[in-house]
Amino acid sequence: MQRVFLFLFLLLFSLLPLSTAFAQAPNQKPSEYTKGKVEQVLDEEIDTNMQTVKQSVRVRLLDGEEKNKTVPITYTFPLKSKQWQTLRVGDDVIVVKQADTKPSYSIYDKFRFSNMLILAIGFALLVLIVAGLRGVGSLLGLVISLFVILLFIVPQILAGQDPLFISIVGSLIIMVTTIYLAHGFSQKTTIAIASTFFSLVITGILAVWFVNLLRLTGGGSEDAYMLQFGTQTINLQGLLLGGIIIGTLGVLDDTTTTQTATIFSLADANAKLRTKELIQKGFVVGKEHITSLVNTLVLAYAGASLPLFIFFVLNPLKQPTWVILNNEIVVEEIARTLAGSIGLILAVPITTVLAAFFAKYSLKIK
Repeated sequence: MQRVFLFLFLLLFSLLPLSTAFAQAPNQKPSEYTKGKVEQVLDEEIDTNMQTVKQSVRVRLLDGEEKNKTVPITYTFPLKSKQWQTLRVGDDVIVVKQADTKPSYSIYDKFRFSNMLILAIGFALLVLIVAGLRGVGSLLGLVISLFVILLFIVPQILAGQDPLFISIVGSLIIMVTTIYLAHGFSQKTTIAIASTFFSLVITGILAVWFVNLLRLTGGGSEDAYMLQFGTQTINLQGLLLGGIIIGTLGVLDDTTTTQTATIFSLADANAKLRTKELIQKGFVVGKEHITSLVNTLVLAYAGASLPLFIFFVLNPLKQPTWVILNNEIVVEEIARTLAGSIGLILAVPITTVLAAFFAKYSLKIK
């Protein structure tokens, strides 16, 4: 029943309007976005010099005040992406109307939301089929995590609060609610939460040390760099640290809950095991967990930065290797990976020791 009330509260809370990140410029009318459908492809030209494709199409607007109105639009995109970006009759698109002087229309992007929603529903059904009732708690935890980020962490950062502090508070909220929802209220879950908290604190300390030692500004990525030109003043270094905390939390809870379950299972299977033996046997499993998770974290960051790797391998500026490795974009990812990986490594002994002591204490009480 508590889970139902929590879900309804979050659902109601999600309907509240979010603050916009950047205010509109004075006297500038906001752009109008509407869904449209390509009714006709009139012409297509390829400019080999500019390496672009220009399509002339007619698009019927599907909603808004001008619903069912058909408007001519010229759509230009890179020649290299012709296979994916070419418009065809029946394609759903997002149309932008600029109404500063004379109304003009342009295609912002292809409309993907419907298909994305189908994929998300399929994912949720798969979780429920495989995990059963536990899957419900897991999905609710996912929703809560997104809501905390969108409705608490982001607005607070935009309001001028320190991103690191806000990210830590938000991570604690996510940690407690999602782990209990996914794994239930039990001693094992509580130990996993405590272990996650200690490991997260260590990760935060290491992240602050690494960022200061390497003199990172937090503006290494293009997205972070562009935030400097918004109307809000955002601490980019704190934003980098907050991202490390939140990113590490996603893997930490998996490590601590699995390791806690392993220790308690060993204790239940052989009540004669002493605490020291329980720690030793649990750490054997923990070592395997460490090796796989560290590689997982590195691959996750590498996968997200794959275009960056390709750019540096191509090296169009012909820079020396040490100059490339000294680039803040690269160093940020290295610092992020090292801080998160060390936190994961230390999470295993912390969880193993805590779980072993409490598992033996529980057996004594029984």
